[in-house]
Amino acid sequence: MPLIPIPLPTDETLPASASDVNFLASSRPKPVSIDGVTPDSPYRFFNRELSWLAFNWRVLEEAENPAVPLLERLRFVSISANNLDEFYTVRVAGLRELAREGNLTPASDGLTPAQQLVLIDKDARALMQSQQRAFAALKHELDAAGIHIVGPRKLNRADKKYLEQVFLTQVFPVLSPLAIDPAHPFPFIPNTGLVQALKLERKSDGKELRALLPIPQQINRFVRLPSKSGEQRFLPLEDVLLLHIGSLFPGYKLTGDCQFRVLRDSDLEVEEEAEDLVREFETALKRRRRGEVVRLKISGGAPEDLRAVISRELRVAEDEIIEIRGMIGIVDLKELVLDERPDLLWPSYTPRVPERVQDHDGDMFSSIAQKDMLLHHPYETFDMVVRFLQQAARDPNVLAIKQTLYRTSYNSPIVAALCEAAEDGKSVTALVELKARFDEAANIRQSRTLERSGAHVVYGFVNYKTHAKISSVVRREGDKLVTYSHYGTGNYHPITARIYTDLSFFTCDDSLGRDATKVFNYLSGYAPPKELENLSISPSDMKADIIRMLEREAEHARAGRPAHVWIKMNALIEPNVIDALYAASNAGVQIMCVIRGICGLRPGIKGLSENIRVKSIVGRFLEHSRIVCFGNGHGLPSAEARVFFSSADWMGRNLNRRVETLVECHNATVKEQIVSQIMAANLCDEAQSWVLDPNGQFRRDKAASETGFNCHQFFMKNPSLSGRGSAGADDVPRLAKQRSQREG
Repeated sequence: MPLIPIPLPTDETLPASASDVNFLASSRPKPVSIDGVTPDSPYRFFNRELSWLAFNWRVLEEAENPAVPLLERLRFVSISANNLDEFYTVRVAGLRELAREGNLTPASDGLTPAQQLVLIDKDARALMQSQQRAFAALKHELDAAGIHIVGPRKLNRADKKYLEQVFLTQVFPVLSPLAIDPAHPFPFIPNTGLVQALKLERKSDGKELRALLPIPQQINRFVRLPSKSGEQRFLPLEDVLLLHIGSLFPGYKLTGDCQFRVLRDSDLEVEEEAEDLVREFETALKRRRRGEVVRLKISGGAPEDLRAVISRELRVAEDEIIEIRGMIGIVDLKELVLDERPDLLWPSYTPRVPERVQDHDGDMFSSIAQKDMLLHHPYETFDMVVRFLQQAARDPNVLAIKQTLYRTSYNSPIVAALCEAAEDGKSVTALVELKARFDEAANIRQSRTLERSGAHVVYGFVNYKTHAKISSVVRREGDKLVTYSHYGTGNYHPITARIYTDLSFFTCDDSLGRDATKVFNYLSGYAPPKELENLSISPSDMKADIIRMLEREAEHARAGRPAHVWIKMNALIEPNVIDALYAASNAGVQIMCVIRGICGLRPGIKGLSENIRVKSIVGRFLEHSRIVCFGNGHGLPSAEARVFFSSADWMGRNLNRRVETLVECHNATVKEQIVSQIMAANLCDEAQSWVLDPNGQFRRDKAASETGFNCHQFFMKNPSLSGRGSAGADDVPRLAKQRSQREG
């Protein structure tokens, strides 16, 4: 099947993106024309999967960024590998199934599943080669820093004696050597399973034996060796196994070996009419473990007969096999990010406690009652969210708590607080989303714990994921009930909140409290809420509201009024929304986007998107908050702007198949914090920014990456506007001056 060609720019040059990385301080680049890219052509969209791979290239390139500490660069290699594994087990697995069924339905960019798989395979293979090169380069720097990954030839007698004890006491008891012969059929290899394949010869008669030695995932991949002071030495576990083949297969000698690692289809299918959703998911998780192999990595130069047996028994096509000359399973490099080497890590950072909370001696309810409060994680500590629920659990005036849980930590303090509240007799309702990918088992466990404590646990919808982040606490104050609400852009997960940038909004506004209650009633009773006062929710009205507000901004532009839209998302791919952005651009709306990951929008195309600019930020923290600001006829930044934050990216799944929230901010301080601090800093960032050009390439200014403005450092060094309390906001820098109503 021929591939649809990717159009290239014609007669006009691409913009010099690197010099334009600071969107607030630079002019819009000159638009270009690209053959075939028209308002009704599929070429107006970038392919979703290739755009995701482009993001992972940006992640990997941080491993080559000299401004990033050495072990953090090693961590970026591991993250890139883990991302690619998940991409194959879910996205590629789905496309593979469609292609096998002969599905010719094109994606929004015009590519069929089969065409996408060809392009993905080419790009992913190049990415994996680059991962190996990045690791090889980092090994030299690790050696210079006193961290050594050694091979068997570098071991001395003392090392071997030490390893013998390690093998006998810590490795041997959990190993399962598996012969392959008619009496021993080829065993099942689980998803991400790493295996040493062996060719052995019996010393007594030369009889050949083939065997597999699964490398236990319960043991660290790297074995630490005794070292001189100030140095760290590690030997890969697979080398430890090869050193002790005689103990595993007495009377045999090794004549050949290789490694292989499998990835399996990990998407879940759940029967729509499952009577017991929890039990159905528990069954589906077992099916996931046994999904078909979608990718086989094997050592380059593996013995041909071993390679043939492995590929045949795993039923892997030749084009699904990837030979690796280097380390297989480089996701395990995260083990070498050593806390004991702070000189090679990001400088430590302690998140701030909002001054207003300190003014009230840590009392969250008094702090919120004084004024709405917006926290910017991880710069303001997520402990305030945990404290909010812990205080609610212990407050005798609190009558009820309602909480959504999409992802949370293993020993979650939030789940513990909800259990404590339920055990104390409070009414506790927890919406646990069982379909949170790769967290399904953890969420089932949490739901069982909550049920045992007496909480009401609901699971939302079979057809929709509940991705909204809401917490609602009803408190008796005098002769009335007051609802304290928390709306967020990120998960209720204290661990990921240390590295994900997200917003937490606390309020006791009556209308937002009523909206939260209506959403919870929708989740537990299926009745769609009506007359929400400050929210839009998907799948019912959020997408239509976003498009309507973009159209309204276009009307301002056509009327000659300032017309601006600022967007911050993890992903922008929904075709109808992108077309609405194109229409707004053609009307004259100035649109600036910070899209961390997938972006299906082509910026800078004459007659289509010439007023749209897109950048991606990849750095110390994972950009995760979703924000959209509309100038509302006054431009941006402006006190009259409409400012929203959301749990939803602008993707089809979020806007059409998930329960999500879009929250409008009315508090003047919160609005200014979002517009003049958070959004302005992201738009100004130079050190961690990549600018998307009309042909789909992300370009960065490498000099600016070392010396330019860094939004993460700005947020770490400067307090936020909201939550300042008695400290006041006079010392808080704003990066963009607001227009007044008269100026608008």
